[in-house]
Amino acid sequence: MSGPVLPRRGFLSATAGLAAALTLAACGDGTGATSATPAPSSAPAAQSWSFTDDRGKKIDLPKRPSRIVAQVGAAAALWDFGVRPVGVFGPHKLKDGSKDPQAGNVDITKVQGLGNVWDEFNVEQYIALQPDLLVSSMYIKGTLWYVPEKSKDTIEQVAPTAGIMLPGRSATEVIGKFEELATSLGAEMPGVAEAKARMEAATKELAQFKDLKILMMSGGPDAMWVVNPPEYPDIVHLTQAGLDVVTPSKVDEGGFFQTLSWENADTYDADVILYDTRTQSLKPEEMMKKPTFAKLPAVAAGQLYPWRAEVPFSYQGYATFIEELVTNLKKARSLS
Repeated sequence: MSGPVLPRRGFLSATAGLAAALTLAACGDGTGATSATPAPSSAPAAQSWSFTDDRGKKIDLPKRPSRIVAQVGAAAALWDFGVRPVGVFGPHKLKDGSKDPQAGNVDITKVQGLGNVWDEFNVEQYIALQPDLLVSSMYIKGTLWYVPEKSKDTIEQVAPTAGIMLPGRSATEVIGKFEELATSLGAEMPGVAEAKARMEAATKELAQFKDLKILMMSGGPDAMWVVNPPEYPDIVHLTQAGLDVVTPSKVDEGGFFQTLSWENADTYDADVILYDTRTQSLKPEEMMKKPTFAKLPAVAAGQLYPWRAEVPFSYQGYATFIEELVTNLKKARSLS
């Protein structure tokens, strides 16, 4: 199985082999299948249905979809809004069989796994699920994340598809689009109002840290990546709330990050470093073995905190993410 060509895909995927950002190595058993009987969506199908996705594609159906299949990130967002997909695809199971963090609150024992790694999508199982709608995020407009190019046409013929665009938007906008879709699907939304209030309250607290220079990065064996804030909905949200996040002076092709050798880890000054917690990114103790990184003022001062890049685009997910970030930033101080 070969990985995707675009480096940014490798970086953006939570199971990317971040060293080269070119392969999406297997995590989990590779089959993506579960033995449980798929659970139906919580949404009743009682009326005609229409939804316009971020491709500008308007989907009109005679009845509201009730059997939803979703890329795991989209599934995690919809799950928090009360939609229960019958199937998921994309990284949802780790090698030890436990749930991949990308799956959020999705109960992977109650959904059919159609694929767990890049370029894997069991079309036969998909057809057998009799889906009414497929939902996926998009990093490139018009390209559904984790829908293989080789089987895209067949997949599109089975059921309508809806794409939610991520780059160039704030988390609030992306969450709002998933909320719009879930609402149109008739989902009940237990706890959503409370979670939205928590997210808004935590977001307001971020302004008190405006004097801290923050670097957000991901680490691989031979390189570190400094992320480019405008391309990430979560970082757009943080900067709009008042955080001062380093913008790299030169980004790689694709625009998502700048690649630096570990010898050049000190290219940018920062009071705080937020590190990528995704599965294949280096852990702090591994990055600390890189001498230049270990000597960085933020690292030496213990101001190295997690960046939860896999958080579902839901109010629940972001409330928890930002509350943790606020707690950590309260421990930090300016180093200049």
